[in-house]
Parts: sequence; structure tokens; C-alpha cells
Amino acid sequence: MGKFNVLIVDDIEENIYSLKLLIEDNFDLNIFSATSTNDAMGILLNNSINLILMDVQMPDVDGFEFTLYLKDLEIIKDIPIIFITGIYDNEEYRSKAYKIGGIDYITKPIDNDLLISKLKVYIDIYKNSMVQQEDLVKTKTLLVHNSKMASLGEMIGIISHQLKQPLNVLSLYSDSLQYSFNDGEVDELYIKDYAKKTKSQISYMNETINGFLNFYNPNKTQEDFLVSESINMALKILKSKIYSNNVKINLELDETIKTSGINMELSQVILNIVNNSIDVFIERKISEGLISIKLFTADSKIVLFLEDNGGGIKEEKVFEKILDPYFTTKDDGTGLGLYMVNLIIKNNFKGELKLMNSEKGLKFIIVLNYLKT
Repeated sequence: MGKFNVLIVDDIEENIYSLKLLIEDNFDLNIFSATSTNDAMGILLNNSINLILMDVQMPDVDGFEFTLYLKDLEIIKDIPIIFITGIYDNEEYRSKAYKIGGIDYITKPIDNDLLISKLKVYIDIYKNSMVQQEDLVKTKTLLVHNSKMASLGEMIGIISHQLKQPLNVLSLYSDSLQYSFNDGEVDELYIKDYAKKTKSQISYMNETINGFLNFYNPNKTQEDFLVSESINMALKILKSKIYSNNVKINLELDETIKTSGINMELSQVILNIVNNSIDVFIERKISEGLISIKLFTADSKIVLFLEDNGGGIKEEKVFEKILDPYFTTKDDGTGLGLYMVNLIIKNNFKGELKLMNSEKGLKFIIVLNYLKT
């Protein structure tokens, strides 16, 4: 946690020196000082200031006018300001100070104990705020990590499903070879056919495993890529689950559209959404599941529609929370899949994700930046 930074703005050097001595005797913090509003602005723009002690009577622009100016600047407007004055000691000026955003108004001669007491309160508030922010960052980091682990677990389940079919086929080929050998049917032609079929299944498994390793390659960097490639990669990984559950995929893709980012991450988004739709088909016993994926550009943006015929989400409370972390409607779900989808789209692609119920089911709308080629 960084030190608390105070800026003293006063046109009289002696006043600044006195305040510095008082503060340094009681606190371990950084003190910046400025004798003009121009110097003060330079410090504010180049340093992270946590509190301003502002003299009201200044030669160029008074403290009130300068504060009004600061409150119009987005990066500075929230810095708390304590006004200090030796002249404007009446209720009218005190009221004005609070009205324009000051948090306190201290008159000279300064009561040292009172000022130290007030500073302690503001420093404690700052420290508590920093602790809360650090805890929030840690929580979010842990949440993202858990999301990735959950996503990896789902992926392993999908890959396992992909590999079971060729392994079962290889097992049948082995049994068939044994029976054919016992019956004396094994000859050169049989062996060639057996080798061709088994190599085909092994090649399929090898491609599946390599695709999985490539999908989760941690060394991938940002690049320009075709959005259709991400879609096809996700569908290829889900191929076995799509086929075994009699799901039809309807594609309308503009294959020239490019975006910028990590191809694998967008594939992960598509995979999560499509996999969720298939799970809904299974849960609701929908025998002819349909997932429509449409990719096009509009208003210099990429628009990606993913819509299923799974019936949608009818409960309003569920619909409102569907993108929240750890919220799930599945008995064995983690509630992190769609949260991760939203996180990737917003943070990694600076895009936007929307959900809506359609006439058939649930519709995802993803909007990304478009790279013209």
C-alpha cells in the first residue's frame, strides 16, 4: 500500500513550512506543496494526491475558484479538499466551501490538535479504502482463476467424450481381429484394411488432443484473426457432443470479418455458449436441437448472434442473474461459464454481450470491434 499524499496550496512559504512541520511530526506521509494554482495543477496531474489543504486567499485565483475548476476535471474531481483561511471567517464563506465540494473548513489561527485529529480520520478512511480495493482485486483474481479452472474442467469433459468414440471403435476392431484370426479369415488384404481403419481413428484422436493443447496454449499473443476461425474451432471441439445429441448447427458467417485479440479466447466464448445450449437440449429432452450462428458487420462493428431453440429462460430472477459468478441452474454446474464469457468479451475484447429471450429460445448478441481488410 502506497503512502498517503497531501498537497498544500498556499502562496505564503512560511504557512506551508509550518503545516509541513506539524504534519511530519505526527504522520508518515508524502507532502507536496505549491505557492500558485499553476504549480498545484502540475503536481495534481503528475502525482496521485489523496488530500488537498487549500488556502482560500490566493493572488491569482482564489481557493474557491480553483476548486470549482478542479471539480470539472474527471481525474481530479474526487480528491477531498480542506479549506484553510485566516480571513474569511464567517458562515457565508463556510457554507460556500461545503457547497462547492469541500469536506472541511478550518480557520486560522489553526488549532493543531483539531487539524491532526481531522487528518487522522481522512488517512484512516484512505487506508481502509485501499485495503478494500486490494481485497476486491484479490477476490476478482481468484474468481477469474476459478473460472479458468472450471472452463478447463468442462473442456476435459468434452475431450473425454470426443475420445471415447474412437477408443470404442479401436476396441471393436481388436475384437474383430481376434475373431477373424480364430476363423482363419486374416490375410494380407484384411491386415491392410485393419491398419487403414485403426490409423484413421488414431489420427482423429491425435488431432483432437493437439487441438485441445493448442486451444489452451498460454503463450498465445494478441493478433488480428478471422472470427469464423474461432467459431469453427469451437464447433470442431464440440463435434462429437453435437453429433451424439442430434444437434443441428445453422451457420451464416461472413468469413472475411476480422477482429483483434486472442483467437482461443473467442473460441472459448463460442464453446461455452454452444455447450450450454446442448446441455439445455439434454436437460429438457429436446430431440431436434438447433443452434443458429450468424456473423455480420453493422455500423463498423462485428455482430455475432447465437440462438438456440431450447425454450429460453422464463424466470425473470434467473434471467437477471445468469451472468453473475457462481449462479447456475445445473445440478453439477459451477456458475462460472457464462460469467467468464462476459468477462472475456468486456475485458479482453472491449466488446459487449447481451442476452434476450427469442421466440425459439435464448439469444446471445456479441458486439466487437471490426478490423477492415
